[in-house]
Amino acid sequence: MPDYKEILKQYWGYDCFRGIQEEIIRSIGEGKDTLGLMPTGGGKSIAFQVPALARPGLCIVVTPLIALMKDQVQNLRGRGIKAAAVYSGMSREEIVIALENCIFGGYKFLYISPERLSTEIFKTKLRRMDVSMITVDEAHCISQWGYDFRPAYLNIAEIRKLLPETPVLALTATATPEVVKDIQARLQFRQENVFRMSFERKNLAYVVRHTEDKDAEMLHILKCMEGSSIVYTRNRKKTKEISDLLNRNGIAATFYHAGLSDAAKDERQKAWVEGKFRVMAATNAFGMGIDKPNVRTVIHADVPDSPEAYFQEAGRAGRDGQKAYAVLLFCERDKVTLKRRVSDTFPEKDYIRKVYEDINYYYQMAMGDGLGCTFAFNIDEFCRNFKHYPVQTDSALKILTRAGYLEYTDEQDNASRLMFTLQRDELYNIREQNPETEKLLRIILRSYTGLFTDYVYINEDTLATRSGLTRQQVYDILILMTKRRILHYIPGKKTPYIVYTRERQETSRVHLSREVYEDRKASYIRRIEAMLEYATNDEHCRSRMLLRYFGEKNEHNCGQCDICLHRRAAEPSQNEFESVSRQLEDTLAQSPSPLTLQELVQRTGIPEDRLLQVVNHLLAEEKLVQRHGKLSLAEPIEDKGKIISAHS
Repeated sequence: MPDYKEILKQYWGYDCFRGIQEEIIRSIGEGKDTLGLMPTGGGKSIAFQVPALARPGLCIVVTPLIALMKDQVQNLRGRGIKAAAVYSGMSREEIVIALENCIFGGYKFLYISPERLSTEIFKTKLRRMDVSMITVDEAHCISQWGYDFRPAYLNIAEIRKLLPETPVLALTATATPEVVKDIQARLQFRQENVFRMSFERKNLAYVVRHTEDKDAEMLHILKCMEGSSIVYTRNRKKTKEISDLLNRNGIAATFYHAGLSDAAKDERQKAWVEGKFRVMAATNAFGMGIDKPNVRTVIHADVPDSPEAYFQEAGRAGRDGQKAYAVLLFCERDKVTLKRRVSDTFPEKDYIRKVYEDINYYYQMAMGDGLGCTFAFNIDEFCRNFKHYPVQTDSALKILTRAGYLEYTDEQDNASRLMFTLQRDELYNIREQNPETEKLLRIILRSYTGLFTDYVYINEDTLATRSGLTRQQVYDILILMTKRRILHYIPGKKTPYIVYTRERQETSRVHLSREVYEDRKASYIRRIEAMLEYATNDEHCRSRMLLRYFGEKNEHNCGQCDICLHRRAAEPSQNEFESVSRQLEDTLAQSPSPLTLQELVQRTGIPEDRLLQVVNHLLAEEKLVQRHGKLSLAEPIEDKGKIISAHS
């Protein structure tokens, strides 16, 4: 039996495991397919890195988070552990080198995005790899009942067929009981095997603020609370608007969304992590894999459309174990907005078929053709040409993807490319006055082959490192050389793609099954309703509501959410209770007849809600009696005994 604690101590310096880490490690170490449910900050990486280091061979880690891949590879290398990553945006040459290293270089970890699993180059190289285990991070993405289903995750089942004896470790921070079962089925677990860590966050106070002026409330919260914060919104444009608002009010902020360049995202993320900005205003593209434990508040300016999304995003606060707050800003308009998302996410079936028909016209696809064809997709241009709205179009394409007619990928990194337009001998005749340009040219020629015959994928960051220039300088020089017709440089950009997964069908024969449409729509509506119930609730502990949603029965209130604090404030102190009780009893004793609650309020001057609390307690103690809505003092027990004796 491997000494897992020795590995933990050697590489991480810890003496013991946390929570369910050791149980998961022993399970996967024994070769069992394993599902671990661990909340954000529960230590998922150690749960697969330790057993992988204890076994000979390579651990393949499937994750959609490029930022997480880069961070973990860098972190592992810093500990002297060989690791590589393969993701969209890398050149073919870089991918081949990484995969070859995993075959011959004694590497322990290969991080890979789910989209890359289906490529021929990966499958070919995989057959020659000695794979010890497969780790599936964000495993809820494989479930069609999950809130964040990603079709590319279904490729993992194909990889299992190539590696039938290799155990799978699936990890997620958010899964309902229904999704837990579906994950295991989709990953072809040989038998059910689940380890659960409590999702309760004892240091995190959940709060809902009902307000019609969310900007003012957000400023109030951030001025009252110190420390680092995240403000989530669903709209890319609003991230900048919120950031500008905060900066105008003396709160250092920046913004982040998926439409920014990788360089801009990395720069802003790093500045926020280092504390140069106090607040990050972001869409849900931000946060996964970000290791900043001292976030004190997470504010949601818009209501997420599922408790799963809310729980995961809110859970980025207080990962250092210190007191933190998750605040949801809610107004009456949010009810309408949330319900409108249902029709946006699940447009009518005839509309979906119309989008399919228009896509075929857009690409001039003949009936029966198309299988395997791949096209870059400009959604704005498509919607202008065919008079569609982008939100519904995006949803329709995702439903057509689930139905198997095409594969629509969200924005993918399309790596930069360049090709020399001059011949090699012509290039040597040019005498550049700028030494930086000459240096960059030499490094490009040394780093890449085939530059004079075809476009070659390049990486500006690599060129910057090798040349000692900044990334911006590399970009500027390449643009200048393009203008001078020395080379042609195509900067990388984020581009969605559409792949035809079957031949073009007659529009009338496009079948959208119950599982693809009605069942998923019903599931989405349930999540919306659960989120509305959470936001409008004024009776139940918020922590218990979230835990119950995830199938965890918790018998105690958290004592720190806004509901628990309000309930505690509403309860009278012992002295106040005794004072109200005496006043109440004296008033009833002096009255010739029973009194209603309203009459008691008038005679005592005690607020009705406070009086009602004491009345209810005294009724339960049988010190008061109520008949026909009127209250009176209960008769002493001994008097009752005399009455009974007299009548017996």
